[in-house]
Amino acid sequence: MPNITLKDGSVKEVAAGTTILEVAKGISEGLARVALAAERNGAVVDLSRAVEADCTLNLLTFDAEGGKLAFWHTTSHIMAQAVRKLFPQAQLAIGPAIDNGFYYDFDVERPFTPDDLAAIEKEMDAIVKADLKLERFTLGREEALALMASEPYKMELINDLPADAALSFYRQGDFTDLCAGPHLLSTGKVKAVKLLKVAGAYWRGDEKNKMLQRIYGISYPKAAQLEEYVKLQEEAERRDHRRIGKDLDLFSMNDQVGQGLALWHPKGAKIRYRIEEFWKKKHLKSGYEMVYTPHIGRGELWETSGHLGFYKESMYSPMDVDGQEFYAKPMNCPFHVMIYKAGMHSYRDLPFRWAELGTVYRYEKSGALHGLLRVRGFTQDDAHLICAPEQMPAEIRRVLRFSLDLLKDFGFDQYHIYVSTQPKGKSVGETHQWDAATVALKEAVLAEGLDCDVDEGGGAFYGPKIDIKIKDALGREWQLSTIQFDFNLPERFDMTYIAADGSKQRPYMIHRALLGSIERFFGILIEQYAGAFPTWLAPVQAKILPLTDRHAEYAEKVAEALREMDVDVEIDRRNEKVGYKIREAQMEKVPYMLVLGDKELEAGAVAVRSRREGDLGAMPLEDFVARIAEEIRKRVN
Repeated sequence: MPNITLKDGSVKEVAAGTTILEVAKGISEGLARVALAAERNGAVVDLSRAVEADCTLNLLTFDAEGGKLAFWHTTSHIMAQAVRKLFPQAQLAIGPAIDNGFYYDFDVERPFTPDDLAAIEKEMDAIVKADLKLERFTLGREEALALMASEPYKMELINDLPADAALSFYRQGDFTDLCAGPHLLSTGKVKAVKLLKVAGAYWRGDEKNKMLQRIYGISYPKAAQLEEYVKLQEEAERRDHRRIGKDLDLFSMNDQVGQGLALWHPKGAKIRYRIEEFWKKKHLKSGYEMVYTPHIGRGELWETSGHLGFYKESMYSPMDVDGQEFYAKPMNCPFHVMIYKAGMHSYRDLPFRWAELGTVYRYEKSGALHGLLRVRGFTQDDAHLICAPEQMPAEIRRVLRFSLDLLKDFGFDQYHIYVSTQPKGKSVGETHQWDAATVALKEAVLAEGLDCDVDEGGGAFYGPKIDIKIKDALGREWQLSTIQFDFNLPERFDMTYIAADGSKQRPYMIHRALLGSIERFFGILIEQYAGAFPTWLAPVQAKILPLTDRHAEYAEKVAEALREMDVDVEIDRRNEKVGYKIREAQMEKVPYMLVLGDKELEAGAVAVRSRREGDLGAMPLEDFVARIAEEIRKRVN
């Protein structure tokens, strides 16, 4: 009889052929009611699957990633069944669960309309109420092709699989789909559904293929969860950095310039200047040195680095310069290596910590571009640490502390840490090197008293890495800081140093970016603060509002006093009512508004209105100058 090792370490003996659902019921009827799927030997499977041999088993509810996977995957099938009933000629492509919901791609005669989505939702509700059982079965290739004879996209998928593969299908009522699973036991588990939008999607993501109609959706076990999601989405829309960027005149994109290439307007550039100035000062205080490198490099450089072998699909096409191929740089690292190789180095010189705000260019498919969050030209807050092997653990810990400290300065103090292991397929270095480096990264995280999860196969092609994902004001997770071990470049460029015994040794190289890229980080910051930046970052930190022309001279004096303390100010000289000026300044998210009238002029004071605290009343000019200067100095968020 098989032995099942449960999550808590206990072992349960069951009869061969017992389903996972029956195992759940044997533990607790309540657990069986809320369980959606199970993780068996690390793989997520249906509750209907039978236990035939010893295994580890973890029952999954909606709170678990695997539980959501099964829930949303099943909802995508419910949607496909509804579409097929309403649009019998629709051809099915793929319909997976994604990070936040699900989608299904359809080949239809005309694009779906909002009215169509409403009708599909209604039909999905009927399928849920019918509580149809999902039944899994497998077929050989020929039987599978016969079953899917009217589905060209499914037939293509079948033909791409090995000839001897057992192909799994799921049936619910009169609807059957080719699918690897996992799925719920029945459609009745899905209590709340909302279809979100329709988008065009090329079959298999290839622009040469036909454009399909992709319907995105979300679903939950409870209606209250869907209501909470809708509210969150509405708030996310209010904070959308693209809308706020336009409203506050921070940045723009222009097709005549090129997709994915940002134009920084004066106000946005001011914020960028503050970010970069702070970044540089922080690095210099932490023992880094600044370097600058070109925007292009010879093809030979990228051949040696391995980028043309591993990364060419993400690089721009070469340009011919004097008969030689040059590429816009997708990364800064080979240039930093060449700085290292410009001279000989001893173990006494190590470690080097070289930082650069280096602009790089990567080809992203047009469908993947998204405001500042996904662009084709961006500035990485890059650095490379070159050290002796014995220095590596301390350097990892040092940069980990530095990363978290810097993120906190910008108001991000909630985060999750992941250690990513060797990817499947293309990677450099021996497995034992990957294993040793991965252990070192985990130990560095634990030595700092921090927790981490393992992202299996998530490493870069050149080495394992630590990723720090922050949570924003809406609880969304963003990947920002990354600390990456590199087996590739030291070997490819024959980097060496003279060890204490006089021998030549290979240094270790660590890549790290803290903010990720200035463009993407700025987009995240806009959404974090909904455009209401803290005073130290705001493009206009105080706006002076003289009541009449006779107060204009005093307004200049106030502005001069603030500028002397590096406070960025504007004077609103327009002949408008002060209430109108205040409302406009609030719409522009200015932290402080200073109203100047006769009383303020006579007393040498300012009437202060705070964006955050409202009317603060009148105070001596020197007191306000000290207040705002201190707020900027302390970087109050």
